[in-house]
Order: sequence, then structure tokens, then C-alpha cells
Amino acid sequence: MEYVHMFASLSLFLLLSTVSCELNANSIVHRAGTKFADRAVYSTIEVTNGGQFGDWTWTEMCPEGFYAIGFSLRVERPQLGGDDTALNGIRLYCSRLTDRSILYTVESHTGLFGEWTQTFWCPSGALKSFQLRVEPHGGFFSDDTSANNIKFRCSSSPVLEGLGETWGEYGNWSDECKEGGICGIKTKQEPYQEGLDDTSLNDVQFFCCK
Repeated sequence: MEYVHMFASLSLFLLLSTVSCELNANSIVHRAGTKFADRAVYSTIEVTNGGQFGDWTWTEMCPEGFYAIGFSLRVERPQLGGDDTALNGIRLYCSRLTDRSILYTVESHTGLFGEWTQTFWCPSGALKSFQLRVEPHGGFFSDDTSANNIKFRCSSSPVLEGLGETWGEYGNWSDECKEGGICGIKTKQEPYQEGLDDTSLNDVQFFCCK
């Protein structure tokens, strides 16, 4: 019986490792920043339920031939009576579709609060669409958080959900990248409010490349 439990535990671990795995020990990770911001795109995908606060910031793109294959979130956990901001940033990991030994990260503007979660990976293929969980504005005296979490669909079909917070609801799915996959990101961020109510990340757009 003990061997059965051991086998079941190992099987569960291997299954989870397909969508939540560590980088290969030999993988090299670079920060792309705005270095590849002039890469050609054929489509911008977005959702209709993004938060109302803040401004659109800068675009960051994967290098030519690289696509987003995984992501991590910067999340502030509940403040127990303090000011909550929930989702602060989204970091995409880009690679070639047939070789994950070299990766680049892109994240656009990221909020000030929280820690980065573990990274979730498409078993194969690239991220192709997304769904955003957003808490609507609650009024003048409310503690708003705006964006709380995100789901991505991979071109190989799995849906990956981040380790964000649970306020608000998911809206509709974005359009899909029909060819290639997601290759860049642009965020809408509310600047630091200096003691007033912060929401940080409010909305996001992703770009599709062939």
C-alpha cells in the first residue's frame, strides 16, 4: 500500500511539473526591457473589464523569433486592514518555440508592492490569449485593488492561472493570437498615491507576432 501512495504522489508531482516547473538549470535568462520595442506585431489583444485608474505605460517586446511561454506575477498579499493593491505586475518569459535554453523577460511597468510568485509554463507552444480578474471601483471610501489575477491559454491548449488574489470577477477572454503567439506587453498602472488608496496594476495589453 505504501508503494501505491508513493507512486500516486510521484505521478501528481510530474503532472504539476508540466505547468509549474523551474527553469532548466542550463537556461540563460536575460532582461529584454525596451531593447526590442520596435518588433513588428500583427495584432493587439485586450479585455473589456480592465480597471479605470492610471495611465498606459511603455511597451516591452520579446526578441525576434521569441514568444511568451510562461509568466510570473508580482502580488501583494492581503494587508489585514491596510491598503490592498493585489496584482502589481506581470512578467512574461520568452523563448524560441523549439529551444528553451535562452529566455528573455518582459514586464512593462510594474507596481511597487508585493513579491514575485513562482513561474507557470506552457508544456509546449506559446501563450495565445488571456482573461483578467478585476475588482470594480467600489466608491470614494472603498479600498480598491483593480486587477487581481490573470489566466492565460497556451497554444497547446492548457489554461494557466496565476497566484493572484480573489477580489472581483474574471471578464471575458481576449481574442487569440492566431499565428505565433504573445510576444509583448504593455501595462496600465496607477502611480503611487502617497498614502491614499493605491491600486497599482489596472489593465494590460499583449501583442501578437508571427
